[in-house]
Amino acid sequence: MHITLTGFADEIHPQFETQLAIAGATGVKAIEIRGVNGRGIQTYTPAEAEELRRQLDERGMHVSSIGSPIGKIGITDDFAPHFEVFRNVCALCGVLGTRNIRMFSFYVPAGEADRWEEEVMRRTEAMAEYAARENLVLLHENEKGIFGDNAARCLRLMQRFGGAHYRAVFDFANFVQCGQDTLEAWELLRPYVAYIHIKDALAKSGQVTPAGWGDGHVREILAALRDSGYTGYLSLEPHLTDFTGFGALEQGEKQEKWHMDGATAWRIALDALKALLWELDWH
Repeated sequence: MHITLTGFADEIHPQFETQLAIAGATGVKAIEIRGVNGRGIQTYTPAEAEELRRQLDERGMHVSSIGSPIGKIGITDDFAPHFEVFRNVCALCGVLGTRNIRMFSFYVPAGEADRWEEEVMRRTEAMAEYAARENLVLLHENEKGIFGDNAARCLRLMQRFGGAHYRAVFDFANFVQCGQDTLEAWELLRPYVAYIHIKDALAKSGQVTPAGWGDGHVREILAALRDSGYTGYLSLEPHLTDFTGFGALEQGEKQEKWHMDGATAWRIALDALKALLWELDWH
């Protein structure tokens, strides 16, 4: 059963050429494209993205998903301009050669997720319908502080919109940091999971760790994925060290970071994942 390793190469280095060089040198031939030359990928026009596609093709690499920040605004923020950014991200898919867009379900005030559910659903419906018309796939990531940060609310989104054009990303560390048992989350969400983010975390502190070093039950869930016949992407998201743009990605993040460069963090995260895959005889 074939799986493909990919990852957020902006955690290696801000410059795209360096991202591709180092990821490629470690044997990873796909990237989840997010930060590019100091800019978020959502700020690129399709014309500008042509050069990124040229660089990818030159190295024999491809984009597994656009790691967009779509849905990563407050639920009370104006949706109309955000929807225009979303439409631009959809247009980038054709240039970058992927149908997948990582996205979120809006930051909600603490303890008020249920109050804002219908507005979350209204906004998500607009995006899901547009993605379906464009034959694209929205991949909802469980992220701290958004509506879909725990398994139960992720399930509500999937029951409403889940199908060929709206699927789930399973992120171990984010669930751990929200106090969500990952095995329980897996049992609820596995019919909808189409993409995996590889990072782990310690339940006591929320500290992100390489895969298998934390409390996310990564090994057990990877074994279940293997047994289910999963043939998709495993996407490294190391989060082990500070990198350009980290502060903007993680609201209020206070966890300690290791003192190393991005390339070293990438290799540590990749080696930990490969060790688990070797133990599981999943190559």
